[in-house]
Amino acid sequence: MVQKAPRLVLLRHGQSQWNLENRFTGWFDVGLTKKGAEEATAAGDLLMSSGVKPDIVHTSLQTRAILTANLALSACEQLWIPVHRSWRLNERHYGGLTGLNKQETVDLHGEERVREWRRSYSIAPPPMASDHPYNPNADVRYQSVPADLLPKTECLADVVERLIPYWEKQLASDLREFQTVLVAAHGNSLRALVKHLEGIPENEITELEIPTGAPIVYELNSDLSPTKSMPISERYLA
Repeated sequence: MVQKAPRLVLLRHGQSQWNLENRFTGWFDVGLTKKGAEEATAAGDLLMSSGVKPDIVHTSLQTRAILTANLALSACEQLWIPVHRSWRLNERHYGGLTGLNKQETVDLHGEERVREWRRSYSIAPPPMASDHPYNPNADVRYQSVPADLLPKTECLADVVERLIPYWEKQLASDLREFQTVLVAAHGNSLRALVKHLEGIPENEITELEIPTGAPIVYELNSDLSPTKSMPISERYLA
């Protein structure tokens, strides 16, 4: 039987509690709001109605992405498929900004400085102190990650650097074995993946917004490049 062309589905988690509260979340583990759970289920309904049913799923180690994947897979009757999880798909680590309200941070540091921390490709926020109340690095889920790889803060360039090895090994391997691969992750880890897939310049990728709970579908060539060049807005399922 001839193997069909691979297909990659990207899904940002549904609205989280800290999305709702306008706080920098990063690696801190927060759950979904009721709206976020509804967004995840609606994403699964879209996958079902569009005939884009995943054969395997990859998630970060963060609860909001895991719950989103489970709700979406349940809705499209694929909850039984194989699952891989990795810290390399985690959200960007926001360092010392973690937990802070975004508007209050602007009031304190100024709009230009905060925009630089949020949107610069290569400038990271201040690093997180070891005694920070929201420091996630001691979480048991990261005990297998070498200490020198655990971030204290990250810019988008850092996220790209940690994600590419996962793309080249685990994701590429599964895309060659399975027809449809779902990645349930986060705004910045998916932004990094889109940058790699489409070759988007550094000065443009930071402006890309990826909404919560909206599946993005890439049809891929045998070399895992997109089959068509089109605006990302046209890749969303509707």
